[in-house]
Amino acid sequence: MKILVVEDNPVIGKQLVEFLNAQRWTVDLATTGELAISLCQQEIFDIVLLDLNLPGIDGLAVCQAIKHKAERNTPVLMLTARDAFEDKAKGFATGADDYLTKPYDLREVALRCQALTRRQDLLRSNTLQIGELTLHTADRTAFRHSQPLKLTQTGFIILKTLMEAYPEAVSRRVLMHNIWGDDIPDSDALKSHMYSLRNVVDKPFDKALIKTILNLGFKLDIS
Repeated sequence: MKILVVEDNPVIGKQLVEFLNAQRWTVDLATTGELAISLCQQEIFDIVLLDLNLPGIDGLAVCQAIKHKAERNTPVLMLTARDAFEDKAKGFATGADDYLTKPYDLREVALRCQALTRRQDLLRSNTLQIGELTLHTADRTAFRHSQPLKLTQTGFIILKTLMEAYPEAVSRRVLMHNIWGDDIPDSDALKSHMYSLRNVVDKPFDKALIKTILNLGFKLDIS
């Protein structure tokens, strides 16, 4: 799991980072709202732990910006001393997925992070259906017009990502992160995998479904 901690208090920030690193999770720290928003536009995070009392842009505005500007819906867990119902209502209204008041037990933070990732997984159906394409995530099979598609492991990941994003485009950066995580190869390996995937998904059929979006990435087009 890759987590972004947004906390301007150096003591609390250090405690969170050290504890989460001990869970063998990758953790980045942002001490301002501006930096948090910038990182979420540059990197892919599984969870954002967000303090509300930040210098400059407060946590509510940061949450709203992350939900609108990030390339995918990243769960946000707000960590704050504001424990009034009105504060919690504002937090959820701006897009927070969970809310934990200070002081908190670090073990509960970890449990809530795990629960949020499980919730994200449950939101994804075991079967994806986009036009002629059908993909079953449980047994990792795919079909076009009921004809089986012989996908490699990487090809399956790419097609699943494109189908989950439909009708929006997926950037090359997101695809590479989904395939390789943070260990992205130096060579243009994605280009080779896209070529192989198109040979399976598009070449045997009359119409190509995988489209290249200039200066961005790829998308499915079933029109």
